[in-house]
Amino acid sequence: MIILATTAFVACKEEIKENEVPAVNDEQVEEVAYMSYGERIDPTSAIESAKLGAFYESMKAGDTMQVTVKGMIQDVCVNKGCWIKMPVNNTETAFVKFKDYGFFLPKNGTDKEVVLRGKAYKSITPKEELIHYAEDAGDSKEDIAKITEDKVTYAFMADGALVEEFENPDVEGMESSTEEE
Repeated sequence: MIILATTAFVACKEEIKENEVPAVNDEQVEEVAYMSYGERIDPTSAIESAKLGAFYESMKAGDTMQVTVKGMIQDVCVNKGCWIKMPVNNTETAFVKFKDYGFFLPKNGTDKEVVLRGKAYKSITPKEELIHYAEDAGDSKEDIAKITEDKVTYAFMADGALVEEFENPDVEGMESSTEEE
């Protein structure tokens, strides 16, 4: 019995060595372990953030669209992780908040992949609110002084998020759960 188990273990070990090949197809490359926040979401239906950018360009203030989108975290609220910015084209970002402040993302999640499900919309953000967000982001006093008027904002209200798994995520007030996709 022990010899059979040892033989099976050695055979499996040899098989693994033969199959050690770097990922070469899209399916292998796209396998990402995520930390889940908010409602559980499925990343397989996510559109790329650049496609969301094209949708934003055709929207008017007040238009909304329910969507699951995948992109990168460009900026995070350093105080709580209560908002992020995600690029949607070469010049614009979507300003993402989390439904009912029900969850926050890691404050140290900049440059991590994120999948968001929720409502994309265009809105007008008042100057005072823009200044508050710039202060939250730790922007310089010079940059904050440049904020002189309201701005049309690409906004997103997420009810669920997946963040690329990494060591020591700094999340305010809650533990994340990990799931592999």
